[in-house]
Amino acid sequence: MAHIEDRWFNTIDGPDGKPKRVKSNRHGVGLRYRVRYIGPNGREASKSFPDRAKKDAEAFLVTIESDKLRGSYIDPKAGQIKFQDYAEDWLRTRAMDESSRESTEQRVRKHLYPYFGDRQLGAIKPAHVREWDQSLKSALAASTRSVIFTHLSSILSAAVDDRRLAENPCSAKSVTKPRATPRRVVPWTGSQVSAIRDGLPVRYKPIVDLGGGCGLRQGEIFGFSPDNIDFADGWISVVRQVKKVRSRLVFGLPKNDKDRRVPLAGSVADALRQHMDSRPPLTVTLPWEDPNSADRVSVPLVFFTDRKHAIDRANFDQKIWRPAVASAGITPSRATGMHALRHLFASALLDGGETIKALAEYLGHADPGFTLRVYTHLMPDSETGRGRPSTTCSRRPETPGRSSDGPRPGISRV
Repeated sequence: MAHIEDRWFNTIDGPDGKPKRVKSNRHGVGLRYRVRYIGPNGREASKSFPDRAKKDAEAFLVTIESDKLRGSYIDPKAGQIKFQDYAEDWLRTRAMDESSRESTEQRVRKHLYPYFGDRQLGAIKPAHVREWDQSLKSALAASTRSVIFTHLSSILSAAVDDRRLAENPCSAKSVTKPRATPRRVVPWTGSQVSAIRDGLPVRYKPIVDLGGGCGLRQGEIFGFSPDNIDFADGWISVVRQVKKVRSRLVFGLPKNDKDRRVPLAGSVADALRQHMDSRPPLTVTLPWEDPNSADRVSVPLVFFTDRKHAIDRANFDQKIWRPAVASAGITPSRATGMHALRHLFASALLDGGETIKALAEYLGHADPGFTLRVYTHLMPDSETGRGRPSTTCSRRPETPGRSSDGPRPGISRV
């Protein structure tokens, strides 16, 4: 039976047979009140309170008994595990691809452990979350802090699911998730893209056509195979990418683990045909997702290095892409990577009257709302988009399956 024990006094029978309280040998030493109760697992549990805190002990006992009746009881000792110990278990059991696991591990260990690592889960309060985020403002961009905050919230949400915490401190009303100020997308002009293409080695020029004409991500271009091209019907399938995991190149699914089909403009198809005629695809064998896996996949790649290897993104950016961008009179930066070609593709489709939903599917976005937030100002009927200078080539190509006077989801080769 649950009760509160006063460890500073014992109750004995007095000379008159009536109960009498006498000081115990613990009187004045340590915590005075101990709440003893039986947990849902049938085992006895307890929590101690200091002198003059009997009301707190009584309130705790009422809460415990109420939680047991509601089925929401959480053992107070369950939250005593250190954040780092619990987070390591979360990292080990969290379902994610290996590249995501690697980047998540790096962020959690670099930015969460220094502040939360030695704290007990149950001792983490909303004030700690606010203080932690404030401490990072001068060192990290809001977009990076937002990602790390999501990791922290996910770990603490898992602790709630595991009944180690009653609630997630990140969900408190007083805690505000960091949010980056959206950067306004300004697509390159056709002449700028042409200049970048001219600055690339011949073997890499069609990369610009595939990125700007079909909206593929960099890793998807590097993992692109002739098997993914349907020249007859005018479509390409995006089913894989090349990425680096733990310093090794691997094949993997596209971002969001979602394959897709994208319309193939005639000019892009011509560029791919010419490229593959002059440089036949090279079959490359790499691990699938996990660099330590014995699972190997062989794929004929359209683009590969002059040493007949799959393309390493970091090397390509540093030695090939950035010099080409600079040669076009554009300052190389994070915003001028190959990803910028996707903005040109999006701009062309929106100019042609394509819907946001279709554009999101072609770009491989998981949420059309995200696509709308990024590109709404480029829509022809938007207040900011109306009357803006054209960012694409003046001639839109004919795309198979589209009438000559209807919206065409493609751009001419630049």
